[in-house]
Amino acid sequence: MASGKTASGKTAAGKTLVIVESPTKMRSIQSYLGDGYEVLSSVGHIRDLADKRDIPEKDREAYGKYSIDIEHGFEPYYVVSDRKTKTVSELKRALKDASELLLATDEDREGEAIAWHLLETLKPKIPVKRMVFHEITKDAIQAAVEKTRELDLALVDAQETRRILDRLYGWDVSPVLWRKIGSGSSGAALSAGRVQSAATRMVVDRERERMAFVSASYWGIEATAARAAESFSVRLVRVDGAPLAVGRDFDDKGQLKRAVVVLDEAGARQLSTAIDETGTARVTKVEAKPGTRRPSAPFTTSTLQQEAGRKLGMTAKVTMSVAQSLYERGYITYMRTDSTNLSAQAISAAREQAVALYGESAVPLKPRSYASKSKNAQEAHEAIRPSGDRFRTPKEVAGQLGRDEQRMYDLIWKRTIASQMSDAKFETTTVTLETEADGRKVEFTASGTVYTFKGFLEAYEEGRDEKRGDADEAKEQSLPRVAEGDELALSDATAKGHETTPKPRYTEASLVKALEERGIGRPSTFASIIGVILDRGYVVKRGQALVPTWIAFSVIRLLEDHFSELVDYDFTAELEDDLDAIARGEQRRVDWLKSFYFGGEGHPGLRNIVDNLGEIDARAINSMPITETATLRVGKYGPYLEVVDPAKPDEKPRIVNVPEDLAPDELTPEKAQELIDAPVVSDRVLGENPENGKIVVVKDGRYGPYVQEQEPPSADEVDETTGEVAEEPKKRGAKKAAAPKPRTASLFKSMTPETVDLDTALRLLSLPRVVGEDPESGEQITAQNGRFGPYLKKGSDSRSLESESQIFDITLEQALELYKQPKYGARRASSALKEFDNDPVSGKPIRVRDGRFGPYVTDGETNATIPRGETVDEIDFERAKQLLADKRAKGPVKKRTTTRKTTTTRKPAAKKK
Repeated sequence: MASGKTASGKTAAGKTLVIVESPTKMRSIQSYLGDGYEVLSSVGHIRDLADKRDIPEKDREAYGKYSIDIEHGFEPYYVVSDRKTKTVSELKRALKDASELLLATDEDREGEAIAWHLLETLKPKIPVKRMVFHEITKDAIQAAVEKTRELDLALVDAQETRRILDRLYGWDVSPVLWRKIGSGSSGAALSAGRVQSAATRMVVDRERERMAFVSASYWGIEATAARAAESFSVRLVRVDGAPLAVGRDFDDKGQLKRAVVVLDEAGARQLSTAIDETGTARVTKVEAKPGTRRPSAPFTTSTLQQEAGRKLGMTAKVTMSVAQSLYERGYITYMRTDSTNLSAQAISAAREQAVALYGESAVPLKPRSYASKSKNAQEAHEAIRPSGDRFRTPKEVAGQLGRDEQRMYDLIWKRTIASQMSDAKFETTTVTLETEADGRKVEFTASGTVYTFKGFLEAYEEGRDEKRGDADEAKEQSLPRVAEGDELALSDATAKGHETTPKPRYTEASLVKALEERGIGRPSTFASIIGVILDRGYVVKRGQALVPTWIAFSVIRLLEDHFSELVDYDFTAELEDDLDAIARGEQRRVDWLKSFYFGGEGHPGLRNIVDNLGEIDARAINSMPITETATLRVGKYGPYLEVVDPAKPDEKPRIVNVPEDLAPDELTPEKAQELIDAPVVSDRVLGENPENGKIVVVKDGRYGPYVQEQEPPSADEVDETTGEVAEEPKKRGAKKAAAPKPRTASLFKSMTPETVDLDTALRLLSLPRVVGEDPESGEQITAQNGRFGPYLKKGSDSRSLESESQIFDITLEQALELYKQPKYGARRASSALKEFDNDPVSGKPIRVRDGRFGPYVTDGETNATIPRGETVDEIDFERAKQLLADKRAKGPVKKRTTTRKTTTTRKPAAKKK
C-alpha cells in the first residue's frame, strides 16, 4: 500500500500511475483525478499467446504448435505483441517515477486479464491495487480510487481458460476444414470455433428447416360490419361451428394438425358472395377482458444489441462501438453486462425523472427490481443506464453527441426510465357476429384494445422480431359500442388467399437472442462472433436477414459428422457454464482443461476425437443431391450443379453455374431444372476478326464473362443452331509444345454475354488503347482495364479513371490534365463516397472512399477499413471518427523480419492450480 498520500493524490515519492485500456477513458479519467495522478492507456491487451517462431528453440518441443505446454498444466507461452512494445516501454518509463500503481481496466474477465498481463510484464516494485468502476463520472472515479481491491485471479483463470480452449479447438479442427473443404468466399480461410461453429450451425439449421418446409394454401374471408356511421373489420372464424383454418393449423410439411375447415379459392369466393347477399349479421357475444403490461428490464448487452438492431438498424458490432464511445465519454454505465439490476441512486433518478415528465401516477409505490438470469451477470454490478445520480435528458446532451450516439443514448434513457414506471392497463373487447350464408352458419369476430392507463408506454415500447403467423393476427382497431342481439350491416365480403410460410431467417438481433436463450457464448462476444461468420463467408446479409452460404453447409456437415459433440448446442452451453464456475472459483482451471482435451466423465476429449477421425470423403461433404440427375457441389470457385445425363451415365457430367445471389432454400428441384434448361450463352461465336481471321468467342469464366480469340474451327465443330463451339476431343500421347495463349479481354460491368457484339469484342481485344505521348517525357500513355478498375498508365505511373467508358473516350489533353494533378489528393476528393467535417485528432477532413479491398474511411493520414456487415450508408461522422480512433489505437503494423526480437514471459508457477 502507498503511504503519505495527500488530498490531491500525490505521495512523497511521486504520482500515482493509473493504467486503463482505452485512450478515450484515459483522457476522461485524467480530467477527474487531477495533477496527482498520471493516467496512461495500454490500448487493449499488451500480450498474447506466441507464434511458434517466437518461441526459443529450447522450448519449442514443450510448447508445440499451440504455444501451450499441454503436458504440464496447460501452461501458456505469452509474448508482448510487436504493436505494443512501444506502449510497454512508455508504461515502464512512467512506472519508474510512480509511487503507486492502480490497474483500472474494465471490471470483467477480459479487463481482469489485461490487468494481470500488465502486472506480469511491468513487474512493478511499488504497491499495486485494482481500481474498478462501472461508470466514468467524477464521483464514480474518485470513489473507485478510495475503494480499491486485489486482483481477482479466478476471473483471470476463466479468461485464460477460454483463450486456451479456443486455441486448442481452432487449431485442431480448422486444418481439417482447410484440407477437406478449402477456402471461403474471396479466399478467406475457413475456421472452426466453439461459439462461431455453433452460431453457424444455428443459421444453417434454420435454412434447412426452410428447405424442408412444404407450404400449404388456405383461404379466409374478411368483411365490414357497420352500425349507423361506425364501421369495423371482421374476419370469418367458424363455419357450421367448426374453426376455419389459419396458418398455425398446418405443420412444416403442409399437413393439418387439427380438425378445421379449409376453404379453397372457389369455395371462399362462393361463400363471400353469399355473405354479401345476406347483408346482415347478429351480435351473439361481447366479451371484455382487462389486462396489464409490465415494462421491460433495463438493458443488458444482449437486449441492447437486439433493440438497437430492431429500432435503430444497427449491427451488433456498430451497437457495441457506439455504446463503448458513450461509456468512455461518461454518458452511460459499462456496456458489457448480463445484469438487469439498477443501483439505489439509479432507481431514484429514474423515478424522479418519470414523475417530473409524466406525473405522480407514472411510477408504482415500490421501486421495481429485476432478477438477472446469469449466475455471474458478467461480473458487472448494473444494467446499462445513463450515468450519474441524475440522468441527463436526450435534449440536454443533443449538442454533445453524434447522430448514432444521440439515437442510442435516447434509447437507453427511455428504456431506463420506463423500467421504473407503472404497468400499462388495457381492456380488450372481442365481438362475435353470426349469420346464415349459402345454407351454412358462419361466425365472424373482431377485437379492439383500449388502453385505460398508458403507464410506461408513455416513455418506451419494446420492439419485436418477425414471427410466423403475423399475417393471421387481427389488426388493432377501435370498436363501436354494441350489445348482444344487435343487428349489424355486413358488406364487402372479400375472399383472401394465404400460404403458410417457413420460420423467418435470423437477423443479427434474433440470432443474438437465440444464442443467449441457448446459453451459447456470452453477450459481450456476440458482436465479434457475428463478425467472424460474416468475414469467413459462412453467412451473407440479405437486407437484415442472415443467409448461410453453401460453404457453411459443407463446414457444418463435416463438423456434425466428425465432431458432433463440439457443435452440440447443449455441450457448447455447458462449456460456458464451466467457464462461469471457474470465474467464481468453484472449478479448477487445469483439471477442467485436462477433461476437455484428454476426455473424462463421458466426454471423449478433443485429442481423441482428432486422433481418431478416420477417412473423410471430401467429395461427399461438399455435395448435396438436388434431383435424381443434378447434384450441388461446393468447389474452389463457388457452388455449381453437376448434371448427369441418364441416357449416358458414363459420360462427363455437365457443369452448370449457380448464381451467387441464390439462397440455398431457393435452389429447389424446379429452380435447378430451370438453370439446367437455360440457354447456353458462353462459348458463343460472335464472328471473325478481319485482321487475323481468328474466331471471336464470348465465354463465361470463373472470374466473370470475357471474350477470346480462337483458331478457326472446322465446319463440323460449330453447332449452327446454338452457335456453341464444340470442344475438340483430347488425344492421348506425348505432350505438345505449349501454344501461345489466345488474346482475351474481360467484359465491362455494363456488358452482358447475351448482348455483346463483334465490334464491341474487337474493341475490348484491342486494349490497352494508346491515348498518345507525353510531349515532355515522350512516354506513351495507355488506357486499360485492370483488376481494380479502369486506369491510365505512363511508364510506372498510373492514374485511376472514373468509369470504364473513359478507356475508349479519354483524349490526350484530358489524360495530361489528369497527370498534372496529385495521385492521391485534391483530384480524388470529388470521387469520395462521403465527406465529413475535420477529424478532431488530425484536423483534416474525413472521407469515405472505395478502395481496392472495399470501402474505407480516411483523413489522409490514417485509413480504416469499414467492417464487413456495415454499409457505406450506415457510416456517419461519429462512426467515421470512431473507426479512425480505433485504427490509431492499434498503431502501425510492423513488418516481420527473420531477426525480430521478442519479449517472452511465462506465468509464475504460483498461479497454477
